[in-house]
Amino acid sequence: MSTHTTEPTGSSEPAEGAERRGLPLAALLALATAVFVTSLTETLPTGVLPAMSADLGVGESAMGQSVTVYAIGTALTAIPLSAATSGWRRKRLLLTAMAGFAAANTVTAVSTDYSLTMAARFVAGVAAGLAWALLAGYARRLAPAHLQGRAMAIVMTGIPVALSLGVPAGTFLGEVLGWRVTFTLMTVLAVALLGWIAAGVPDQPGQGRGAGRVPILRVLTIPRVTSVLFVTLVFVLAHTILYTYIATFLDGLGMGGSTDLVLLVFGVASLAGIWFVGARIDRRLRALTLASALLVAVAASLLAVPADSPALVYAAVALWGLGWGGAPTLLQTAVTDAGGDSADAAQAALVTLWNAAMAGGGVAGGVLLDHLGTGSLPWSVLLLLLPVVVVAARGHGFPAGAKR
Repeated sequence: MSTHTTEPTGSSEPAEGAERRGLPLAALLALATAVFVTSLTETLPTGVLPAMSADLGVGESAMGQSVTVYAIGTALTAIPLSAATSGWRRKRLLLTAMAGFAAANTVTAVSTDYSLTMAARFVAGVAAGLAWALLAGYARRLAPAHLQGRAMAIVMTGIPVALSLGVPAGTFLGEVLGWRVTFTLMTVLAVALLGWIAAGVPDQPGQGRGAGRVPILRVLTIPRVTSVLFVTLVFVLAHTILYTYIATFLDGLGMGGSTDLVLLVFGVASLAGIWFVGARIDRRLRALTLASALLVAVAASLLAVPADSPALVYAAVALWGLGWGGAPTLLQTAVTDAGGDSADAAQAALVTLWNAAMAGGGVAGGVLLDHLGTGSLPWSVLLLLLPVVVVAARGHGFPAGAKR
């Protein structure tokens, strides 16, 4: 997750004439497609894991680390890459990131060696760090100040679309045509997107030498930023613990054959969540963040109670998706606003913590699964969300009123 902008995002001016033009939808949709490519590249192995592991001659648990190594690549490189490329023009930087995805997915599609595949996945994670470290700020700078939250919501739609449509479609194509075809198609999409970005997305300048560059440790001393980063770390950790092992959890309920449908319900609900957030985020940041965490907590509570009711599971997953869909937009908006003139460093820290939480969620969920069973997963989510609600409710980093 995201953003390294080229000027202090909280104080930068939108593109000239943006106030008159409103939202530049074509450009924002191109950025949303970049988010889609980033998110689907990360999660696609979960849908074709058995075929990948069989083809490369490793166990499914080993193949599952292809998701973890991606997150590690992002977490390790987001901050240094943000600093190293802060002077680059934004379009050039985004094109570089998408070219990285095209190359990494090509290698993944043709590789017959596990180590090479894992190296390609790490490179894809690095490209993701580069992309997440600029996409949200890029979107905000293309929009007038009063519509910046809505612009981010449009761009972040790429995440639930990837989850609701991309993963099921990739899984289906993997079963029919082979998993290598799915990664090849990801390369084709990335190449097409390169042309779209080059032709249809307005450029923005990078930072001048030394301008606005804030050491990462200094931004951690800003109280509002640290509260948002805490909420991000714990919220993402809670979500990932259950989402990573949702197929295993459903299998324990006797619903293993319905995993695709459950994920579809989750994704569609996520789309509804991000639409709702996008329409109100500039006026109700705190209330929306609290609602997001509470909806996921209610969903976890429903899943934690043993019940032989598929309808209850679908209802819980719908609430989960509704709460989670807007979370990336909410947290990125909060940390950008809280960072003010240090927004670049704050967003780089968010990228790192988000992906560290994803990697940690996979490991923590695996430990819980091995020692306490699938029933422990929703309980862990519920317990982790309690401090999230408390910190968000205090208001530090999550203002209650409209932006001025």
